[in-house]
Amino acid sequence: MSELTGKVALVTGGSRGIGAAIAKRLAQDGADVALTYVSAADKARTIVAEIEAAGRRGLAIAADSVDPDAVTAAVERTAAEFGRFDILVNNAGIFPFGPPEAVTVEEIDRTLAIHVRAVFVASQSALRHMEAGGRIISIGSCLAQRVPHPGVSLYAMSKSALIGFTKGLARDVGARGITVNVVDPGSTDTDMNPADGPDAEAQRSFMAVGHYGSADDVAAMVAHLAGPGGRFVTGASIAVDGGYAA
Repeated sequence: MSELTGKVALVTGGSRGIGAAIAKRLAQDGADVALTYVSAADKARTIVAEIEAAGRRGLAIAADSVDPDAVTAAVERTAAEFGRFDILVNNAGIFPFGPPEAVTVEEIDRTLAIHVRAVFVASQSALRHMEAGGRIISIGSCLAQRVPHPGVSLYAMSKSALIGFTKGLARDVGARGITVNVVDPGSTDTDMNPADGPDAEAQRSFMAVGHYGSADDVAAMVAHLAGPGGRFVTGASIAVDGGYAA
């Protein structure tokens, strides 16, 4: 029996990159998986097809994490269609970049809405359905721990908020048998940050291992935390960054 057989998961921003890898890995480990997407309906359908090919139920939900009502609706639809709710992976994100003087209030609001408010709202909604053994896992960033170059103050601030949220929520729900953790990826080879991109060499120089990770590396950590092996890990910020923050 797979470790997550009988479990139901929702992965926000699950149509591409790290989110897609997480959705597929959770399905491989036995979970039924819903995922949200904003505009890449074709990619979302492809991931659902792969989930179903693994013998699990899949569901793609159009939901922009900037809209709290859409986030709540995605959680509720997942619980309604699959009959339960066990694992929430808060993955949806954007990457604002530029000097702080050029950042607009609209950019600040959008970034915090997606990286902070949506995480809180999704977790709040998920907790209404979770029983003992529930898991809340947020995808943070190595830039929450170390910022070696300019231009990412807004992004780093928003991802740093997940650490405090994770610690606080772990205290709130620990007695219910629910764990809460944040995974902080480093440079990961995706279409948003390819290992052959213009800044890749500089990023590799910051890492102890000297090379990019893969989305599957992050997914493996999420799967561990989601499974029985993660039952005694909570309130933790776990680096999957090749030694970036070492």
